[in-house]
Amino acid sequence: MQSAPAIEVVDLVKHYRAGDGGVIRAVDGVSLSVRPGEMVGLLGANGAGKTTTLRVLATLLRPTSGHALVAGHDVRRDPVGVRRSLGYVSATTGVPDRLTAREIFSSFAELHGMEGDERASHVERLLDLLDLRTCGDRPAGRLSSGQRQRVSLGRAMVHDPPALVLDEPTNALDVVGARDLLAFLSDLRAEGRAILLSTHRLHEIEMRCDRFVIIHGGQVVASGTREGLIGGWLDGRDGELEDAFFAAIGDRIGGRAQ
Repeated sequence: MQSAPAIEVVDLVKHYRAGDGGVIRAVDGVSLSVRPGEMVGLLGANGAGKTTTLRVLATLLRPTSGHALVAGHDVRRDPVGVRRSLGYVSATTGVPDRLTAREIFSSFAELHGMEGDERASHVERLLDLLDLRTCGDRPAGRLSSGQRQRVSLGRAMVHDPPALVLDEPTNALDVVGARDLLAFLSDLRAEGRAILLSTHRLHEIEMRCDRFVIIHGGQVVASGTREGLIGGWLDGRDGELEDAFFAAIGDRIGGRAQ
């Protein structure tokens, strides 16, 4: 028997009022789920609705309609429960230049109610887990991009959430940093965490995610495993996930994959 989804989105709608009085349908009926121990890639071009969907899950935006749940907590009815169950890293998440990783982790652990020895031991565990031990007392402004991104991820994990939502987590990283971060995410998945991540760099996650959800114009246009998407959208031709992605959204943008 499969476990219940740790992240579940059902018919999610988020509309904005445009300056001319019209309606912008940023997310228009998206449904997806991520089970414990599963990593799902959310794919789409700029403006497809990826970030809006993730921000609704993180309780930063209130949905127009539909449901979004994290560990059974509804983003509208129980936002505090969602925040206790979710680690969120946005594409623009930064870390304070003057604070060290140890100070950042300790401060956020305190915000989550940890005190004394519990907080200290948890901070030490995060420093080891994220391979930040040698630079844990260095101001974040002196860290590399990869180290800063690990600090950002550690801050999101300080309360040991069962689910992670990551928006473009490798965007500022070089090829080595991106590889190391994705390997770490694979380890977290093996521990049983549910991970939903968006990215434009399909080649990085093609062999790492269990499933993919492709959205365009605020709607899900395709979903499935890498093999399922390639087999279903390329008509038996050889190709990569990127080819299947462009085939899935091609007709909707008035073109075809090259």
